[in-house]
Amino acid sequence: MSDPVRTALVTGANKGIGLEIARQLAAAGLRVWLGARDPVLGEAAAASLRDGGGDAQFVRLDVLDPEIIAAAADTIGADGGGLDVLVNNAGVVFKGDGPPGKADPGAVRRAFDTNFFGALAVTQAMLPLLRRSASASIVNQSSSIGSLALQADPEWVYAKVKPLGYAAAKASLNMLTIQLAAELEEEGIAVNSVNPGLVRTDLNGRTRGAPVEEGAAPAVRMILSGDGRTGTFVGPDGPEPW
Repeated sequence: MSDPVRTALVTGANKGIGLEIARQLAAAGLRVWLGARDPVLGEAAAASLRDGGGDAQFVRLDVLDPEIIAAAADTIGADGGGLDVLVNNAGVVFKGDGPPGKADPGAVRRAFDTNFFGALAVTQAMLPLLRRSASASIVNQSSSIGSLALQADPEWVYAKVKPLGYAAAKASLNMLTIQLAAELEEEGIAVNSVNPGLVRTDLNGRTRGAPVEEGAAPAVRMILSGDGRTGTFVGPDGPEPW
């Protein structure tokens, strides 16, 4: 008897790194749920993966809406009963974010709403499904911008990049990883943060960085490795400093 197909949910998966993570997981044989706010874009993204031979489905998911998050969990649970992998990928950078002395407080709050509180809400909603898995994992898409150690290093290559809202939200996401890994360790659910590196996406106007295939690789490697790591922060070249 063959092993059951593993199931993954990727948030913010209708484009960019999220779509590429979903594509690579589907190519590896996982059944992938693409979470996105826009049904038209989400369905089109899922269809593109199916056209390539992947097992992919769209599920409406707005990380700022508790009712939509709950409905997504119900949809996934009703389909197969559980979830093996959660990738908290949805992330935004808002106009008005910047250094502490200049940042628009509203932009900082909105950065936290999506990049931290959204990930927390989705994780809490999906935990009952993840607990049904024999080998579950959660991957939080973080950033080197969220590293306190690197932000404090004046010689760091991005030392002058100080978007307070985005950086602080990613640092908080790393704290979620550390605390949740400790909370879930005895249940065998791995929780890790991943830094995709600088990637050409809508966040930077597609002007700089590596292609999305490379940006997706750290998260996909973490998911497929099955090595039991938990409570870590890794990037394209290995461990990242908190």
